[in-house]
Parts: sequence; C-alpha cells; structure tokens
Amino acid sequence: MVRATTVGDVTVIAIESLSKRFPRVTALDRLSVDITPGVTGLVGANGAGKSTLIKILLGLSPATEGRAAVLGLDVATEGSAIRERVGYMPEHDCLPPDVSATEFVVHMARMSGLPPTAARERTADTLRHVGLYEERYRPIGGYSTGMKQRVKLAQALVHDPQLVLLDEPTNGLDPVGRDDMLGLIRRVHTDFGISVLVTSHLLGELERTCDHVVVIDGGKLLRSSSTSDFTQTTASLAVEVTDTDTHPDGTKALGKALADAGLAVQPMGRSSDSAYAAGHVLLVDVDGEETYDVVRDTVAGLGLGLVRMEQRRHHISEIFRDDTGDGGSASAGDGGATTGGPARPDANEKGAAHHVA
Repeated sequence: MVRATTVGDVTVIAIESLSKRFPRVTALDRLSVDITPGVTGLVGANGAGKSTLIKILLGLSPATEGRAAVLGLDVATEGSAIRERVGYMPEHDCLPPDVSATEFVVHMARMSGLPPTAARERTADTLRHVGLYEERYRPIGGYSTGMKQRVKLAQALVHDPQLVLLDEPTNGLDPVGRDDMLGLIRRVHTDFGISVLVTSHLLGELERTCDHVVVIDGGKLLRSSSTSDFTQTTASLAVEVTDTDTHPDGTKALGKALADAGLAVQPMGRSSDSAYAAGHVLLVDVDGEETYDVVRDTVAGLGLGLVRMEQRRHHISEIFRDDTGDGGSASAGDGGATTGGPARPDANEKGAAHHVA
C-alpha cells in the first residue's frame, strides 16, 4: 500500500454542540469533542449514538443543530468531499455473496475514483495487508465472519483515505479474530499514517488499540482523554506470593503481616465480605520508597516465594467504576460494555449498511 497522506498535528474531527433528534429519541445531545490524528476509540452501549454520529460525519444524515467538520470540511455542505477522503467500514454485513473479494474491492476502488489499473493494484496490495491475498478469488459467500470483516476493512482502505471510520469492526468475531482485527486496525495508523475512528461497546478492545478514548452515553459526552491518562500508573503495588507448608494461604499471611506493619493492603478482586480467598494478588498502597523494602522483607521473613511485585495500572473499566460510582452511567467488567444505562433504540441507527462512494 502507498503511504497515506498524513493529516498532521491538526484536529481531524471537530464537533461542536451537535444534536440529532428523532420523533421519540434524542440520538445526540449537544455533543462537543475534538479528535486528533491517531487511533481514537468511540465507546458507548448500543443506542448511545455512535452510528448516528458516523452518518453525520460522513454527510449522510443532517444534524438537528450544531456543527461538525471532518478534515476541515463542513459535514453539512461538503459531504461529497469528505467521502472522497474518508474510508468507512459499516457495522452490518453488506457484502455480495456471489462475487470474490478482488471483484468487490476493485469495484469499490473504481467507485472511489481510481482508474482500472490503479484499482487492481491497490486491491491486491490492500487484500495482502488485511490477510486475504491467498483467498482473494473465492466468492465472499463462502467466507467466515472474520474474513468478511477483513473484506469490509479492505474496501475502506483501498482508495488511500486520510481517515477511516470503523463501526464495530470486531462484531461477531471470536477472541482470536478480535485480536487479529485489532492488530490490523493499529497497523492502519502505524504503517500507513491513516487516522482511525473506531466504535465499540467493549472497553478492553480500545484500551489495547487506541491512543485516545471518547465515551458517550445517550448522545452525551461522558469523557474524552488519552488512553495513557485513563490507565496511568496508580500508587499501589500488585504483590503475588506462593503458598508454603508453614503458610498454606500465603496471600492471607502476607496481607496480615503487612497490615500489622502499618501498610494499607487489600486483595485484588476482594469480595463483599473482604475475604482474601477472592484472589491471590494483594494491592499495597505505596507511601514511599520504604514500602518496597517492607514488602520484600516481610515476604522473606514469612519464607514465601515472591512471584511478582509491580506497580499496577488501571484498566479503563475500573476507572469508570471509580469515577461514576453507583449513580454514574458508565461501568464495565473485564472487557464488558461501557455503559450501564439502558440501551435506547435508535430509529435510524440500524438502517441498511452500505459503502459510501
């Protein structure tokens, strides 16, 4: 693939007080956020307004009020110019089953304005990049879900866009397929300089893939921050030890000894009755450098084996639990959905998915 023209250190997408109202549903509610170059995750539960926002950004659906610009182009008046510069991977299956991946992606490249020879060359390069080169002449109808998702990604990339919008690209994939797709998405930016806006309802996916995360719920902005800010190192140590004949529950023995030494300690994943049986890893608050010495000496004094002692990073899902508490909208388990509120049906969000030429 030819390296894409980079956008540079500018705002790729600018959204100001954007609202979209349907007769019975408000899909977007005065949303304001700026998205810079890189890989940005847009996360929210089904019905949070993600697909509606993408359609507005592509110039396919007018906003009720507010403004938005993509690559400096006004979504209200310059939709065609935006679609020339942007690739779009729809959420839903939209692939013709009786044609090959090569035929389909060449067709989409031609629709995007590439001449025939360039379209064929770009298609071969793009299918190789997404891992479908060996299967490129097979009818799409015989593809697995993961292969179909790769075809959709290929058609979004084939015309060398400056930005790609990927709507739930891991939908229907097993864990291995999700990991492969997330790796492809990351390489879209690192290898070719193409900025990416990827939607998902799974926080864990975005944590591993994105530079920046934008969270919306009910069409409103909950939080916009770099991934590093979400997952910054906390002032706690994760300590894991082995059991011994003297201390059959080494974790419990160490927790008691550290507490007796004046350290604040709790087990990771503690149950409601504060039982240490909930996990074998202790979290120890760090008051200073001496904390490390106390932990080390206590482990040695008990005769336990030290498996690990490391600074702990937050997972994004944990931060939302911490930030929102019982009354907040966002919560998640390990890799679970972001928003805990009810998912509202979006009248026009589930319409027919198709390629945007």
